[in-house]
Amino acid sequence: MSKATPAPADAKVESVEPLVNHSPAKGEDARWTKLVKITYRDPTGKQRTWESAERLTRPPGSAIDGVGIVAILQKPTGPEILLQKQFRPPTNKVCIEVPAGLIDAGETPEECAVRELREETGYVGVAQKVERMGGMGVMFNGMFCLGDPGTGIPGFVMRAWAVGQKLRVTDPGFTNTNLCMIHVAIDTSLPENRPGNLKPELEENEFIEVFSVPLRELWSECQRLEGEGYAIDARVGTLAEGIEVARKWGL
Repeated sequence: MSKATPAPADAKVESVEPLVNHSPAKGEDARWTKLVKITYRDPTGKQRTWESAERLTRPPGSAIDGVGIVAILQKPTGPEILLQKQFRPPTNKVCIEVPAGLIDAGETPEECAVRELREETGYVGVAQKVERMGGMGVMFNGMFCLGDPGTGIPGFVMRAWAVGQKLRVTDPGFTNTNLCMIHVAIDTSLPENRPGNLKPELEENEFIEVFSVPLRELWSECQRLEGEGYAIDARVGTLAEGIEVARKWGL
């Protein structure tokens, strides 16, 4: 009997312990994140301190840590958004997420998005030019949303602008972690994007299930998945709520 393919739901947290140290340069525990104490002055001139977490993976000179990908499958029955199921140890849950990943040195956000999409899902897509908005908007998560399930950062999403891209900060009161949301179109009529031809290139420690949902059903599908015990990533939940608001108010 062949061994079953490992699924995200097969994973679980066994223990949690604090990091002893936070300087990988000294051969200590932390490899991906560090804790820092920031000294600053408030508007009255009073000196204060703030504890913050930072990723250790941002390439020198890069304005962002990574990308989130709004990948749309162009189907005759209508547009569908590509989603993933992935176990996230900080939440001890399988999370519903958009494809995402950290940016490499020298990459543009669009190049990173196309690469990460291919590696995580096997789909070959084209990054889309999105009309820029003026100013800055702030978005708060629904109660079921998680800001960054990969780091355990809670759900506050702030949208700002940097280097002409949409820059999102998951929780500016806790961390400087940020990302760009990149829109990618997937032509399902292309041979490389047909189900039998998809060839993901997952890392040894990645166990990802890929599925798609019609955009018009995203809100109800998030509700159904939450009811089954999944955690909904803030990027997915915010998009679903936006579609629902637009539908409700006829926008």
